[in-house]
Amino acid sequence: MNKLQSDEALTRVTLDASRRNVPIEIVPRDKVSSLEEAADALGISTSALLKTLVIKKSDDTFVFALIPGGRKLDWAKLRAVIGVNKLSLPPSDIAWDVTHYEPGTITPFGSHTVLPVYIDASVFDEPVPEHIGLGSGDRTHGLLVRAKDLVSGFDAKIVDISTPE
Repeated sequence: MNKLQSDEALTRVTLDASRRNVPIEIVPRDKVSSLEEAADALGISTSALLKTLVIKKSDDTFVFALIPGGRKLDWAKLRAVIGVNKLSLPPSDIAWDVTHYEPGTITPFGSHTVLPVYIDASVFDEPVPEHIGLGSGDRTHGLLVRAKDLVSGFDAKIVDISTPE
């Protein structure tokens, strides 16, 4: 991603958050190569850093599934929640077409396509972190947001869709 794409991604994220009345903090950081490094760079625990997965339904529509670090998507649970028999992770080029973000930077904020958001219920296990981290659309920045603001801003569904890794 070049500087222009990076600036454009951060602008989309910031404008979308503003339109949704969701306060966010964009945090500059070095490029990271692991969940642990990303969480450290944001000053949060790995369980407060959410992976944003683009999930393809069999009817060729998509949803976002947000899963905390240290947990993995439980496909059967997500299928039951959505009420479908088949789901898949699309190839990275399809995820790009849907979001206009590179894998590892994907966030619901400013996504090219507005998708339903499903947040794993374990995010709200006590103690609930003050801030959760997400991708920012850019490899050299992270995003911090309050979980309740994320839920209200996207009218997200809080559902049990993960298991420990």
